[in-house]
Amino acid sequence: MFLQSKLIIKLIALSIFIGLFFIPQVQKFTLDIVALFSSLDIAAIKAYILSFGIWAPVISFGLMIFQSVAAPLPSFLITFANAALFGWVYGAMLSWFSAMVGAILCFYIAKYLGRDFVEKLTSKTALQSVDGFFEKHGRYAILIARLLPFISFDIISYAAGLTKMKTKDFLIATGLGQLPATIIYSYAGEMLTGGVKAFVYGLLSLFAFSALIYLLKSVYAKSKS
Repeated sequence: MFLQSKLIIKLIALSIFIGLFFIPQVQKFTLDIVALFSSLDIAAIKAYILSFGIWAPVISFGLMIFQSVAAPLPSFLITFANAALFGWVYGAMLSWFSAMVGAILCFYIAKYLGRDFVEKLTSKTALQSVDGFFEKHGRYAILIARLLPFISFDIISYAAGLTKMKTKDFLIATGLGQLPATIIYSYAGEMLTGGVKAFVYGLLSLFAFSALIYLLKSVYAKSKS
């Protein structure tokens, strides 16, 4: 069973790697998706997902996994779009479940394929910065990271896979940590009307403010120790 799982993960990771670096159609698709999400235009993202008709939930599921594994896309935009398209309850369920699948895939890619491969998908600098976070917070690092929206979802999942953390512990911490943000984003996403960009920029400003508060608290705690 272990060898079969390892082989499947290797095949998935190899397919992603080959597609991103050697297949022009996949590269173009990736650039188009990144451009779509970089626009922060939720209406356009909704229209893109909805254009697939009955396959819209499947496409949304795939986009969430894609952003988790291979692309630096803001996942909360997918969560917003899901809530607006499917209602905040069903949208939240879809967003949470697909994010969990993406997280566990990143976790196993790192666990089975190692640091060198992960650095090709992310970056050496990003992983090194997260290493320090794990050393500082230990077993609670995953839960804390999931509760802090300014920390990269995929980098944390990859970094966790490079540790001796058990799969069960990773899933529990990720599931619990991801749930509050998913519910909040979904509820907000269903109510989004005009002025979406302003809302998103405001949300990003809130994230930046949260990061500043977290940094100041860390510095203060360190000065007391």
